[in-house]
Amino acid sequence: MPETLNVAVAGYAFMGRIHTAGWAQAAKFFGTPARVTTVIGRNRENTQAFADAFGIPNVLTDWRDAVADPDIHVVDVCTPGDSHVDIAIGALEAGKHVLCEKPLANSVEGAERMVAAAEAARGRGIRSMVGFSYRRTPALAYARQLVQEGRIGDIRHIRAVYLQDWIADPEFPLVWRLDKDAAGSGALGDVGAHIIDLAAFLTGHRLTGVSGLTETFVKTRPKLAEQTGGLTAKGSTEHGDVTVDDAAVWVARTDKGALATFEATRFAVGRKNAMRIELNGSKGSLAFDFERMNELEFFDFTQPAAENGFRRIQVTEPEHPYVGAWWPAGHGLGYEHTFTHEVKAFTDAIVEGRDPEPSFADGLAVQKVLTAIEDSKGNWVSL
Repeated sequence: MPETLNVAVAGYAFMGRIHTAGWAQAAKFFGTPARVTTVIGRNRENTQAFADAFGIPNVLTDWRDAVADPDIHVVDVCTPGDSHVDIAIGALEAGKHVLCEKPLANSVEGAERMVAAAEAARGRGIRSMVGFSYRRTPALAYARQLVQEGRIGDIRHIRAVYLQDWIADPEFPLVWRLDKDAAGSGALGDVGAHIIDLAAFLTGHRLTGVSGLTETFVKTRPKLAEQTGGLTAKGSTEHGDVTVDDAAVWVARTDKGALATFEATRFAVGRKNAMRIELNGSKGSLAFDFERMNELEFFDFTQPAAENGFRRIQVTEPEHPYVGAWWPAGHGLGYEHTFTHEVKAFTDAIVEGRDPEPSFADGLAVQKVLTAIEDSKGNWVSL
């Protein structure tokens, strides 16, 4: 392995920006031996402006040039879902380690091809990981520890929602996330994928069947005139069809006997990034809300009822996952830190010669659930 891993980031918008910041911060705070040397984007002017802002020396407009460059060791895929398959497989076949944003692909078939490429590359020591960044939230990583230690006993309920409102305005334009060809699905794949993955990550349970409903509340929107930010844009006077869901709800069973309920929407006005999950077990409960990301609620059912209640844990102590590299206790972390922790976990796995998690196979498992929900139309679909 080279002394320093040279990273090419594919994409310079919302995810490309925060991944690039994550690589830089991981090197500064965790000492990870990696740096972003290349950014890839189809618009050279915009890509160059991004590179200048982040001090990145090389700009490419075709991902194939990065894959062919022997001086690039890692490709970080931060593009819309319709390009994940080609970039990831091309990079893996060329011997590059790959970090790929979620959802892994826009279809089960595409995800299966990526898993096959990852398995073939694994035999040559090439590592791959899908970017479910919320796993790296210290409070959620700590919640998983509590579950694994048996602190809440046998899990009976999983209750998860992801609530946003950023497209509730019917005049918000048709960005790529509202185009099925580019995004695969809407709220279901964009934010629902996170809570599907977190349910598995926290509990160790696998969903064995689902029944779901999806809805598109606003059928047409102004066509895109200008992308002004990660989740902001300007529309034109011409309208086009929305081809993805605006919201999804589903129920599920798990392989260990738990019942689960989920909701994903971008129409919960007043909710900005309310990714919430609650676990109820035989010995206690855990509850988390990303809008209060440094807190974890814990109820210990084994304690006397007269003095019991939910306990608020401030997950800011150096003993908590990832926190020791940052600020003094009580000085909370933010959204961007989850990507720094993700980069650290991925780089550590490469350096130590082990498989990182979540794997492409984990991403495929989520893709199968997404497809089952979309196909169910209220009927039960076994997984």
